[in-house]
Amino acid sequence: MWNGKLAAGKLGIDVKLYAAVEDVTVHFHLLHAKDHERVQQHLLNPNTGELREGDQIHKGYEVQRGTFVLLSPAELAKLAPPASKSIELYAFVPASELEPVWYERPYHVGPSGRSPEYFALARVLAERGLVGLARWVMRKHAYHGALRAHGDYLTLSTLHSTEEVVAAPRVAPAARAADAKELAMAEQLVTALAGEFDPSEFKDEHRERVLELIQAKAKGKKLKLPARPRARAAKPLASALEQSLKLVQRQQHGEKERLSA
Repeated sequence: MWNGKLAAGKLGIDVKLYAAVEDVTVHFHLLHAKDHERVQQHLLNPNTGELREGDQIHKGYEVQRGTFVLLSPAELAKLAPPASKSIELYAFVPASELEPVWYERPYHVGPSGRSPEYFALARVLAERGLVGLARWVMRKHAYHGALRAHGDYLTLSTLHSTEEVVAAPRVAPAARAADAKELAMAEQLVTALAGEFDPSEFKDEHRERVLELIQAKAKGKKLKLPARPRARAAKPLASALEQSLKLVQRQQHGEKERLSA
């Protein structure tokens, strides 16, 4: 989706950028309920109902209630950053210094042809536990990002701007500290659920149900929709931990019996 160069000082590595995630949201068309014809949305004056389109529309920023500063498309275009084909690496920092809240959208970074420098950089970042801070321009937008090693390859994640990241709230302390029994049960629960990361578990179940409903209706079938689960009242920590632990133990026992059968 983008060809460019990783640049750090006099070093330049030709790379290609690939999307690491994609939008799989179920998109709908707006149709008239009776004749199924597509409908269109228009911009109207809410007071007169008159149509407003094209060069009649400017973006306005409300500086105070009822007072706007208008910006034309030409004015905004002049503020766009100049196009560039270079991802500038300007610092390398410990990966632990970048908290998860900063990360936004990931990309795969691949070498453009044979590039020993590319693989050397990936190896050094991995061995030293470092992240490369980068900036670049893509599609008329300036980005800050983090270059990381992923195995033998590199990934690049865009980072939120300083203005977007909200400081963690100061949480009021608990009314009392957890006692030994509660800590022991929490330890047992965490130990019982210890496992390995399995990305196949992160499915969008709502999207799957929507697609299932669409496919059923397309075939003229009726699909029985599941009932919505009722919200349960919160329970005391000790009681909730104890019930959770018993449930996990029953599930693990049932799984062992199924495997041994």
